[in-house]
Amino acid sequence: MEKDTIDIIKSSGEKAKFSLNKLKASLNRSGADKHTVNQIIDKVRDELYQGISTKEIYNRAYALLKKKKSYLASKYKLKKAIYELGPTGFPFERFVSAVLQYSGYKTEVGKTLQGQCVTHEIDVLAHKDHQTIVVECKFHSDEGLNCNVKIPLYINSRYNDVKAHWNANPKNGSKLAEGWVVTNTRFTQDAIQYGKCVNLYLLSWDYPKNDGLKDRIDRLGLYPITVSTLLTNREKQFLLSRDIVLCRELIGDGFYLDHLGVSEIRKEKILNEIKMLCDN
Repeated sequence: MEKDTIDIIKSSGEKAKFSLNKLKASLNRSGADKHTVNQIIDKVRDELYQGISTKEIYNRAYALLKKKKSYLASKYKLKKAIYELGPTGFPFERFVSAVLQYSGYKTEVGKTLQGQCVTHEIDVLAHKDHQTIVVECKFHSDEGLNCNVKIPLYINSRYNDVKAHWNANPKNGSKLAEGWVVTNTRFTQDAIQYGKCVNLYLLSWDYPKNDGLKDRIDRLGLYPITVSTLLTNREKQFLLSRDIVLCRELIGDGFYLDHLGVSEIRKEKILNEIKMLCDN
């Protein structure tokens, strides 16, 4: 059977043709060398069958990559790691705040702002160059869910209410310049079209092209703690509960790992994996 005729099942439940190029691109993004990528592709390709899920393909490629180098597997599992920030949206808000901080913004999380009509709880407020942006985060723990046009419609009306009150008050010391919607999944085409029409900035896993969430994370080395292949789920949840969201926040500070009772040998391995990941 030709591999390009194999139907795979996406996380949304839709059928699609298996794409060797997509698998190759995702492996290349992990930073694996050409020889490793080709080896993994050959093994995964040999194990394909009609109706295989994208999750099974991912799990196989991830396991093979982890055998080679754990920090490469960490990069490869980035999308899944973002989902693991759930089930509540708060760690994702902290994560988005951290990404903005490393882009030069001063941020505040969970602020209540007065609008012209009513008050609004804002996920992230970010300040830079006497301008302020209002950021609303839409976190989905289900991979099959996308953000449809209702979400930017709703957020744009909230943003305009806050903006009218904010810009009328000179005490704020900055101009409310932009509204953002950030999601860990994807936007529908209608949502993107609406965002462009009303000048609402949309940021998703892969939008805008070459400047989506995944691109910014790789560019800045801002990996969530959930990418670690060596920390257990319990340890990750403990760190998230202590507002440790980024791998970078553990480098040079093993206090939380000591608090978890992690042995010196394992602690060294964890910190080494994280350093390799952030440095690469």
